[in-house]
Amino acid sequence: MDQPTVGILNPGSMGAAVAACAATQAAAVLWCAEGRSPASKARAEQAGLKSVPTLRELLDRSGIVISLCPPAAAEDLARDVVACGFGGVYVEANAINPERAVRIAELLGPDATVVDGGVVGSPPANGKSATLFLSGLQHATAQVAELFEGTALRTKTLGTEVGKASALKLSYASFQKTSRVLVALSTGLAREYGVDQELLEVASRRTDSYLAEPEYIAKTAARAWRWGPELEEAADTLAAAGLPPEMLRAAASTLARWHDAKDSELTLTDALDRLAQP
Repeated sequence: MDQPTVGILNPGSMGAAVAACAATQAAAVLWCAEGRSPASKARAEQAGLKSVPTLRELLDRSGIVISLCPPAAAEDLARDVVACGFGGVYVEANAINPERAVRIAELLGPDATVVDGGVVGSPPANGKSATLFLSGLQHATAQVAELFEGTALRTKTLGTEVGKASALKLSYASFQKTSRVLVALSTGLAREYGVDQELLEVASRRTDSYLAEPEYIAKTAARAWRWGPELEEAADTLAAAGLPPEMLRAAASTLARWHDAKDSELTLTDALDRLAQP
């Protein structure tokens, strides 16, 4: 494959790391600085991305575009892309439910080819790796997979049906993120009764228990602003499948108590205090 030019929408912590992986195989990776924060600019510069002034220029120059944004913005962003007449490969890699992924594919077609994507794992940087699951037309998923060959972002193709990658992403997120919320509630309850150390000792005797990692509660709080919407998407997916969504909606409601802790450096005590007294 000739080296493509890639556009990233937008370089958050995950987007910037994914874009940096793509940059090893791409002719260039572009991002649109219009309306973005200084933090986004810093991440983009660190990842070696090339700034362009408008979305239209990014789309005109890119053969592959990767969308990684907050779930609520996914369809609005896709509409902006449609308005610019994009005709390349569009990787819809947001944490959205499969029905929304299909709607976006219908919205962008027939001009663009949509690949459904779901990233599982931490941002692939600083020694960490992740997996980008893909589903969609074979020639398009192959282009995307080749783009990340040999990088910290592994790829796995699940077939040609748009929605499969999103379903897998939300299936995993349902367990992983809700489990972290349960740890926070369990630790908060134990602290109220002065038995938090005893709880940790019990958990430490069990293999692979999230309860043995209470320090992660502060990280959960800092990520609540994006984890909550992901769990709402997963709850919608459960409801569409005829499965009860209430547990995930409750977890999302709990995460909302930390909404103002976005990307902050909280201590465990701070996080638990905010959970108990929002």
